[in-house]
Amino acid sequence: MKRFFLAIACLFLLSNQYAQTDTLARSLGQMNDMLQRVRDFDQQKQTGIDALKQQLATTPKNDLAAFFKGYENLYSAYKVFQYDSSYNYAKKMLAVALRLNDPSLINYARIKMGFSLLSSGMYKETLDSLSAIQISAVPDSCRAEYYALMGRYYYDLGDYDKDQYHTPRYNEKGAQYIDSALAFWRKDSYDYIYFTGLKQLRSGNRTNAKQNFDLLLARTNLTPHQVAITASTLSDLYIQTGDHNTAILLLIKAMIADMQSSTKETSAAFILSTLLYKKADIKNASVCINQAFSDAVFFGARQRKVQVGDVLPLIEAQKYAIVEQQKTKLLWYAGLVTFLLLLVVALTIIVLKQLKEGKRKQLVIMEAHRNTQEANRRLSETNEKLNDANKIKEEYIGYFFNVNSEFFDKIERFKKSVDQKLTDRKYDEIRFLVNNINLKREKEDLLKHFDRAFLKLFPNFVAEFNDLFRLEDRIELADNELLNTDLRIFALARMGIHENEKIAHILQYSVNTINTYKTRIRNKSIVPNEEFEKRIMQIKTID
Repeated sequence: MKRFFLAIACLFLLSNQYAQTDTLARSLGQMNDMLQRVRDFDQQKQTGIDALKQQLATTPKNDLAAFFKGYENLYSAYKVFQYDSSYNYAKKMLAVALRLNDPSLINYARIKMGFSLLSSGMYKETLDSLSAIQISAVPDSCRAEYYALMGRYYYDLGDYDKDQYHTPRYNEKGAQYIDSALAFWRKDSYDYIYFTGLKQLRSGNRTNAKQNFDLLLARTNLTPHQVAITASTLSDLYIQTGDHNTAILLLIKAMIADMQSSTKETSAAFILSTLLYKKADIKNASVCINQAFSDAVFFGARQRKVQVGDVLPLIEAQKYAIVEQQKTKLLWYAGLVTFLLLLVVALTIIVLKQLKEGKRKQLVIMEAHRNTQEANRRLSETNEKLNDANKIKEEYIGYFFNVNSEFFDKIERFKKSVDQKLTDRKYDEIRFLVNNINLKREKEDLLKHFDRAFLKLFPNFVAEFNDLFRLEDRIELADNELLNTDLRIFALARMGIHENEKIAHILQYSVNTINTYKTRIRNKSIVPNEEFEKRIMQIKTID
């Protein structure tokens, strides 16, 4: 009987494990499907923003109240979408409030500025903005927002420090501000339940915190943004208790909701990537970390870019290790194919010796010979493509790590310089440092890095490219040029990047411009247009 119950228990555990694995696989599939629609969601978001801007453009210039409302609407549209724009419209709200000389509107605008600064990771500037608020002039309808923002500020500051000395003190101050905010909300409201759960989670009361977050997620009237915030916060509770599978499912839910609402100020994708990395799901971890990096860059979240920068090299290094494993497997497969080929050749020789007589035998031998030649040809093509792909991959990965290393060195030097000048209160020199950042030169340096890496792989690319044109139409490079725009477009194509959208994004041109370049170049060529890119792909790497 004991054995029977033990067998039943084992069967139950196995079925439960299978169900969790199946649920996780389905959720990851939904996430990847939703990633394909991110552009559509962002376009819908941008369309709504454009409509608000058109509406603002028709507002009478002397109607300051309407301008304040228009700026507020645009701030709300941008606040979790793009930091620069949200902060800009919050400043415009403040400027209009000052012209109206309305203390409540002035403080309200400062609260919005504080939210934008905090979302971007600018903690000092956030405190400066919030410290300027006169709480006595803030109406009750805005005080909850102010106290909640101050609470989030201290919680985020504690997360940023993550030490045993300052973090507990910041968490305590954050809890005090949350208590002040709770006094202004209805007890059945989303904000009251969420911030109550957040405070409980921060204080270690996980049971009550879970009840509050589960209560919210059970509601059907939450916005996608509210779903994302609640699910992401609840996932932290499961991470603390070691239940990573449930945390991953909640973070996937949060990430999908963030994509649906075009929220770029989010941590769900980053945290999800770290958990998937720990589970050795490198493929999905890479997808999530790249999405997190894309969101952080688009929004302008400084702290997110630093966090992603710590994890991204680890995941990319693991991807490289997997590629190396796959390369080893391919080599084994190639050896196996070669062995089988030799076996076929040996069998063919035996057949030739045994079947010297007769027309039928001769035809069989000829057929075997043709099959052998075809197998040789395919094997040769496969090996050639494999070698070519390996060379491109290895050179690109080396280039990637080198460029990133140089970039991080620059950032580190810049950070140290700014820190020193902040310590010395040399604010003018900090402004001078920032203004001296030459983005155009950085772009040119990046392109030169690409040119050198590419020409290291394809040293004869320019010469073979020019062979496709008449003498008068061939490209002549200046003394300091490795490649020009015409050559870079087709260099990217030779690297396997054929989509005009991706080429335009890399070279920072419009898609129409890339189409124009390609059409003009193909029309000059001495080979048919439909054959031109095939000839480009036939240009060989170095041996």
